[in-house]
Amino acid sequence: MKILRIILTITAIALSGYGLVTGNIGTIIPYMLLSMGLMFIVMGITEFRKRKADAFNYFLVSAFVLFVAIYIL
Repeated sequence: MKILRIILTITAIALSGYGLVTGNIGTIIPYMLLSMGLMFIVMGITEFRKRKADAFNYFLVSAFVLFVAIYIL
């Protein structure tokens, strides 16, 4: 899970950096938000094993981010 979280984080950072460099932010943002939403789901799963209350917050944030990403697409 830790490796998946790192990969999703690097993907989100790379997409945002690419969008800033090229100035093509409008087409990159949905994909960046999708990777961030998946990253929050992975973080929620790992926190669910430790503290259940914190995991609920991660799942709420991931649901909101994924909703916005799909709405933008």
